[in-house]
Amino acid sequence: MTDLKDCQLVLLRHGESEWNKLNLFTGWRDVRLTSQGEAEAREGGRLMGEGGFKPDVAYTSLQSRAIKTLWLALEAMDRMWIPVVKNWHLNERHYGRLQGQNKAEAVQEFGEDQVLEWRRSFATPPPPLSVESPDHPARDPRYAGIDAKLLPVGESLKMVLARVMPYWESAIAPDLKSGKRVLVAAHGNSLRALLKHLEGVSDDEIVGINIPTGVPKAYRLNASLLSDDTFYLGDQEELAKKIAAVKNQTKKA
Repeated sequence: MTDLKDCQLVLLRHGESEWNKLNLFTGWRDVRLTSQGEAEAREGGRLMGEGGFKPDVAYTSLQSRAIKTLWLALEAMDRMWIPVVKNWHLNERHYGRLQGQNKAEAVQEFGEDQVLEWRRSFATPPPPLSVESPDHPARDPRYAGIDAKLLPVGESLKMVLARVMPYWESAIAPDLKSGKRVLVAAHGNSLRALLKHLEGVSDDEIVGINIPTGVPKAYRLNASLLSDDTFYLGDQEELAKKIAAVKNQTKKA
């Protein structure tokens, strides 16, 4: 078992969701975990607990799949009593008008290169929602009280980074600086944004990085709160399969 006792930070993408299973663009749509996703969350918690990682505080988004993943992981670690902070800045990337569309069908409609650019490029956002759309986040009660102009209607990873990093600096980094060990349970793209910062990944390199569901990624950080060492927990062969599955979501059947 990997020794996590000197790791200060673990990132955990939510377990498989109902729309992951259906290969749909999810974004800010609030969908639930599948039974497999729940099992992934428990297994992630077991791996962290057996490795000796004992978070003092946890952060997650306002989306059910990440919140439930965190609950199940903390239960498996017997750490359900620690403080949990929920914030919309850790939400998944907003996929604009692509939300709810099948990824392989989007390839047929727009072409593989265009969909790959929308999914994985650093700076190209998908087609945005109109402000009149019933899918606009301002119509969701969990975002009541937030200026509608701040809520996204279609984001690139660059735009996700622009909302995640101020929250990292104002909320998560101070906990790390104070010596707390932090668990962040969030989403593929909000975690890719953090990974990009922590590991110094270039704009071009981030296109090829995929984060698997339910697999903890542990960090040993330096004095600047950047990565000195990072690794995924669990079976590495199974990890490779899960990363490949994320990469191939837009492939035609």
